[in-house]
Amino acid sequence: MEEFQLPHHHGEHSHTEYLHGLLLKQQQFDTVAEYFKQLSDPTRVRIFWLLSHREECVVNIAALLQMSSPAVSHHLRTLTEYHLLESRRDGKEVYYTAIDTPQNHLLHEIVEQMMAVACPEKLLDTRTTPEETVRNVHRYLTEHYAEHITIEELSRKFLINSTTLKTVFKQVYGTTIADHRNTHRMQQAAALLTGSVEEIARIAGAVGFDSPARFTTAFRQAYGMTPSEYRKSHSTQNR
Repeated sequence: MEEFQLPHHHGEHSHTEYLHGLLLKQQQFDTVAEYFKQLSDPTRVRIFWLLSHREECVVNIAALLQMSSPAVSHHLRTLTEYHLLESRRDGKEVYYTAIDTPQNHLLHEIVEQMMAVACPEKLLDTRTTPEETVRNVHRYLTEHYAEHITIEELSRKFLINSTTLKTVFKQVYGTTIADHRNTHRMQQAAALLTGSVEEIARIAGAVGFDSPARFTTAFRQAYGMTPSEYRKSHSTQNR
């Protein structure tokens, strides 16, 4: 294949052929242009920036922006269609947050650099150490052990980098967040099995499992027997 040559020669320039090849990939540039098109609306930029820092319901987003919920919902749908936001439903409430991708992190950073504003996470009280923050996370997880809480949600709620959170948590408690939460759930389940006559399926739901089968598998891994075997064994011992 013949090497690409520019019609005018203005000195030595490296990577000309490589640049030429990329510039011909119109579809990739169309994708990038579409992302910037979605953020060409000031309201969408404000929504994207807000939801890069925290998860919020539609009503709260509307209140923060001093807009109506229907008007906000229109922008939320558009940003979600282009994979800038994701949503989840909890009862009648719908919550939105920015999708945790490298591309979204970069867009978020660009917005803050263009506006010359500090990221809220960087405005933390410097007197609060990562260890103290992690202990607060631990307390929160202990109180909400049945809820499905992601690392990203904890990171946003407690204003701590997700990598720092995972590293310091393991340093302080000697285990990962996932393992710690699972251990606490199993301890709570064991207490309910021996201290109540609640159905095992209900106990599974009470400690955060949406499937009794998954609960049974996790419980067997933790205690070497099924929940029903554990209950029978301990009720026999307590006679």
